[in-house]
Amino acid sequence: MDGSGPFSCPICLEPLREPVTLPCGHNFCLACLGALWPHRGASGAGGPGGTARCPLCQEPFPDGLQLRKNHTLSELLQLRQGSGPGPGPGPAPAPTPTPTPAPAPAPEPAAPSEPPSAPQPSAPCAPEPWPAGEEPVRCDACPEGAALPAALSCLSCLASFCPAHLGPHERSPALRGHRLVPPLRRLEESLCPRHLRPLERYCRAERVCLCEACAAQEHRGHELVPLEQERALQEEEQPKVLSAVEDRMDELGSGIAQSRRTVALIKSAAVAERERVSRLFTEAAAILQRFQTEVLGFIDEGEATMLGRSQGDLRRQEEQRSRLSRARHNLSQVPEADSVSFLQELLALRLALEEGCGPGPGPPRELSFTKSSQAVRAVRDVLASACTSQWEQLQGLGSDEDGLQKPGTEADAESQDPNSTNSLESEAPRDYFLKFAYIVDLDSDTADKFLQLFGTKGVKRVLCPINYPESPTRFTHCEQVLGEGALDRGTYYWEVEIIEGWVSVGVMAEDFSPQEPYDRGRLGRNAHSCCLQWNGRSFSVWFHGLEVPLPQPFSPTVGICLEYADRALAFYAVRDGKMSLLRRLKASRARRSGTPASPIDPFQSRLDSHFAGLFTRRLKPAFFLESVDAHLQIGPLKKSCISVLKRR
Repeated sequence: MDGSGPFSCPICLEPLREPVTLPCGHNFCLACLGALWPHRGASGAGGPGGTARCPLCQEPFPDGLQLRKNHTLSELLQLRQGSGPGPGPGPAPAPTPTPTPAPAPAPEPAAPSEPPSAPQPSAPCAPEPWPAGEEPVRCDACPEGAALPAALSCLSCLASFCPAHLGPHERSPALRGHRLVPPLRRLEESLCPRHLRPLERYCRAERVCLCEACAAQEHRGHELVPLEQERALQEEEQPKVLSAVEDRMDELGSGIAQSRRTVALIKSAAVAERERVSRLFTEAAAILQRFQTEVLGFIDEGEATMLGRSQGDLRRQEEQRSRLSRARHNLSQVPEADSVSFLQELLALRLALEEGCGPGPGPPRELSFTKSSQAVRAVRDVLASACTSQWEQLQGLGSDEDGLQKPGTEADAESQDPNSTNSLESEAPRDYFLKFAYIVDLDSDTADKFLQLFGTKGVKRVLCPINYPESPTRFTHCEQVLGEGALDRGTYYWEVEIIEGWVSVGVMAEDFSPQEPYDRGRLGRNAHSCCLQWNGRSFSVWFHGLEVPLPQPFSPTVGICLEYADRALAFYAVRDGKMSLLRRLKASRARRSGTPASPIDPFQSRLDSHFAGLFTRRLKPAFFLESVDAHLQIGPLKKSCISVLKRR
């Protein structure tokens, strides 16, 4: 009686507890609705998830509807329980051992989607065996902690039911139209995220699963088929796909083996080079140590030589002064009557005075070892200059010839005018650039609220803002998004496919503020970024607020090559495996004397002044969707340049 009475909840099949009434008139337990829509909470059935529907009749009710207790029905239930204690809470366990409705599914052949449930009612508590180690999907209507394994999942109710709780779907005409499928763990993945309706159709034009609302609105005129029909067709193609996967895995296995050999070679080469460099540094340190010992020995030798000479002169002068003092003293002690002694002592004094005649040695005008510091200073300056020069050449900054040379171009292509025809029309094989392939993933924490991301590879501009979580790196005034990971010290190559609208692709400094206003925050309108723009009619390049139009025709696939060592950024049109250069941005070399001056190019002057400073920062791939219909996809770096998305 509890399973079908007017005072029973259609979800748990038990007497109503805290009954709530939906606008369609159906009554449910408040806790059952809260468990059915856990993301909506028990306080209301509205919210950001979209329009909610009655589990019985699927009638929608408005967002934000507060589910309040039906006091009249609650009092009526209390009176009913008071008049008859038997049908009150006593029969609560009745649904589990009551398989009396079991014969009902037998005369119901009109439900072709429910054959798995036919044998279940005979043993509702004995579900089909599950694989070892795998937890079965539990019934959402059973009491918490005692839920039985689910027999089927309902895509309309967004819940899974055991055989006992599948009774309403078997008996109620309003529920027979619900789509029942084998138990699913994540039912929300089978719903359209936009309309919260079951995915029942497949669009062959765009290769996506759709609900009926999407099929009637955005995919009108497309070839739409039921999911089962498309699955049957795809299952026929599955052997070919699996064969291609096997071939690709074999190819990847060979590539992995080659990559591992390359990694081992790189490591061994690095170890050998590290040993050579350490040995050379040890030898250089030994040379400096020997030079230090020689210079200090030279100072000690000069000091000893000059000290010996000066100290000998000092001793002679002290001895002469002592003799004079002694002769003077002896002369003063002679008596006046002793004329012989007087004459002898005076002669001795004169001889002592004559012995020390002549000027003594003066101080040296220049010490012979004082130039040692000048020699050491000169060695230090030469060493510092040589280290700086060699380090710049090691980084590829010392000369333009150390930069990346593109095949098919001349060695002196850097010295040519960047607008020259030969440079622009040069072509190179795409396989060369794939050696520097860089996988770009979009960073959702930087996406503007008017940008909708499709995984990590696709982005489209939308009219209604998306409720992204707060992030300090999110753009607030420009419809832009950055790639994950910052780039520095290396060569990187990635491709972008322009699907629709005005699109700009390029790079932006990692430390650029995403809160900059629109006029200064856009890609290429500041000194912290540069880009290639497609404005619906032609290509152009932007840097620091200056634009240069390009004469090349539209190419849906654009290749970007970032060369840190050469401080350059190049844009290519990719067609049939060939790379056609659109423009390479780089500061030009100083013009040699005697070379005729060319007309001043403001854009190149701006590059010469500020572009090299962009490479002092860590850069990120950047994308700007300017028009309301802008749509782009980061291309897969495969040998066949085929888009994942088709043009409509």
